[in-house]
Amino acid sequence: MHLSRPARCSVLLLTGALLLTACGSGSGSSAKPAGTGGQGVTFDNCGRKVTVEDAPKRAVSLNQGTTEILLSLGLADRMVGTATWTDPVMKGLEKADAEVPRLADNQPSFEKVLATEPDFVASSFASTLGKGGVAPREKFEELGVPTYLSPADCEGKDNSGDGDGARSKPLTMETVYREVRELARVFRVEERGEQLVDRLKSRVTKATSGIRAEDTTVLYWFANQESPYMAGCCGAPGIITDTLGAKNVFDDTKQEWPQINWETVADRDPDVLVIGDLTRKSQTAESAAKKIAFLESNPATKNMRAVKDKRYVLLSGQAMNPTIRTVEGLEKVAAALREYGLAG
Repeated sequence: MHLSRPARCSVLLLTGALLLTACGSGSGSSAKPAGTGGQGVTFDNCGRKVTVEDAPKRAVSLNQGTTEILLSLGLADRMVGTATWTDPVMKGLEKADAEVPRLADNQPSFEKVLATEPDFVASSFASTLGKGGVAPREKFEELGVPTYLSPADCEGKDNSGDGDGARSKPLTMETVYREVRELARVFRVEERGEQLVDRLKSRVTKATSGIRAEDTTVLYWFANQESPYMAGCCGAPGIITDTLGAKNVFDDTKQEWPQINWETVADRDPDVLVIGDLTRKSQTAESAAKKIAFLESNPATKNMRAVKDKRYVLLSGQAMNPTIRTVEGLEKVAAALREYGLAG
């Protein structure tokens, strides 16, 4: 989830060769084979044709999701900045993350990003590279800096309204795997990309082996106490419930993260509550501890089955977003359903 739930600069002299991007048509994102002999890499990305002439050496990632992909691909030495964090970095990446400057815990200014002299900018969310975000993609393109937007936030998704957008079709892990492959191709480390995808697929297979949760209902609460953001049918939480065969009690809405009142939540009365355990401080009740304290004291929720039986699953914010850590979310929800006797 990317909301707070969630002037033209002077010309910047970039290091290295000038990197070109051009606007194009099409939706979604599909990389073409890497060129040789200076042809670079060209691919369609969320309605834009992007060309990266040389493997980036000064990349900036504007969201934690894309940051963790780049770090997992062993690219810390080619990064000059990260931003917009909801959680501690993924386990195993602490050392690599420490090598990359953090421009801001939340959203950095356009000027601060440009000060790093980037030759490539990646983002997990359209809002980050849009009006009201760091800057629209056009601003970077005018300066010869190619941009990349996670296809999980544009394919089959309408971001034109308020909130976190709505999906016209369910997201799948294949879109996340393709993001890994595309970023690996941009940096000319395709083999590393395939290895990462293989590891993620193996974890999914192991986590779901023999599980049957068709009779189990689940609710996902990301953030905010007064007007809570709950997961709709078809984003990253949908990947988790669909893969496990469970049912999201709010699968009747295609909004990514609709805000739902507590009386409606209590009326749906799920078997399990999946709770975002965030370390950021932009909303009320960010941590799981604060969420649980609220649930167990609020008259509208304290008598829910999952609350009375303390059937909670704690996930990082990134595990509830469409990232490589969605696999982490799948693993933890699967383990909890088995522990609670709600899955075969």
